[in-house]
Amino acid sequence: MMEGEIHKLIFVFTINVVALCYSYYISSKLPKGIYRFISLLPVFYLFTILPLFLTSRFASAATNFFFTWLGNFKLILFAFDHGPLYPMKSLIHFITIGSLPVQISKNISHDRHEKGKSESSQAQRQEHQGHSYSYMHKMFSYHLGTRMGPIKFLGFPILIELVCNHKQNLNPHYILLSIYIMLIYFVVEYMVLVLNTVAWIVLGVDLDLPFNEPYLATSLQDFWGRRWNLTVSNILRHTIFKPIINIFSNKDWAPFSAVMASFLVSGLMHELFFYYVTRVNPTWEIASYFMLQGICVVVELLAKRALAGTLVIPVAVSRLFTVGFVVVTSFWLFFPPLIRSNADVKAIEEFKLLVYFAKTIVTKSLKCSKCLFMDSYCNVA
Repeated sequence: MMEGEIHKLIFVFTINVVALCYSYYISSKLPKGIYRFISLLPVFYLFTILPLFLTSRFASAATNFFFTWLGNFKLILFAFDHGPLYPMKSLIHFITIGSLPVQISKNISHDRHEKGKSESSQAQRQEHQGHSYSYMHKMFSYHLGTRMGPIKFLGFPILIELVCNHKQNLNPHYILLSIYIMLIYFVVEYMVLVLNTVAWIVLGVDLDLPFNEPYLATSLQDFWGRRWNLTVSNILRHTIFKPIINIFSNKDWAPFSAVMASFLVSGLMHELFFYYVTRVNPTWEIASYFMLQGICVVVELLAKRALAGTLVIPVAVSRLFTVGFVVVTSFWLFFPPLIRSNADVKAIEEFKLLVYFAKTIVTKSLKCSKCLFMDSYCNVA
């Protein structure tokens, strides 16, 4: 089963690379705007159906996140000469940024490629080393330089053990859901961290970290806009939020409409995401969850505008209320459709199968290495 899924995954990633090559060599030659957008419609369609080729929950979730959501949105921006794929550089740069949930740091200027034409090779190497150091410094500072860094590394395997082998003892139910929230955070953060490192090795550029300690958020705006899943926040900011701001003539009310539109799109994409994972028709509870978050962000912004300078809430209290609201509302709207569809049970079973498969590969590799060593020893003797 696992071998067959790996073959499917290779097929899906091959289609992704071919589609991005088409975008790089053909669509890019068309004028920006509607003509380039139309030329990318086949790619949008492919990226949308690719997760359906997979049966694994983890693989379907990853390909949906990488291609259906981020990949399509990056290409929409590219159709209008915006986003992380513009300006175009090398093909490997285009494929890496188009395939992975990574975000190049803003301190890298867009005209760096043009400057590189006139720079000496020594200067380029120094720039490469500077960006490499910057990313590694950020990564190690975030994961080892904070109190929560070591706790997360130690807590992750403990939570996995609890869910995989002691789930029936996790009562009341909200304890299990709380563990699920932490696991989602850890899995997404570590997955994107690994892929960030791959992109850093391939491209040698400074990359932003995927999260910024969301448990320290002091408001919903802070949580969703500056701390949680920053790759998604950034892509929504450029595809939804900013265009709506530019469309509205009333700049006082435009941000509120843009916020609601961003959360609506996020909710719909999450519904699609969980459809690929569960293969169950959506109940729209997850979309409602994000719409509720959007409404509360708007209320929060209006309250800040009305009470500017007159109400000061202690940081500890604002953090407690912010994280508490996100967590409690997820118990109400986010997790019920997943629990009803047994998506959590199937994900745990897949994880156990993945661990068993990895152990089998490692055991076979060690046996082969031992046999080769013994053969070499006998030949020498």
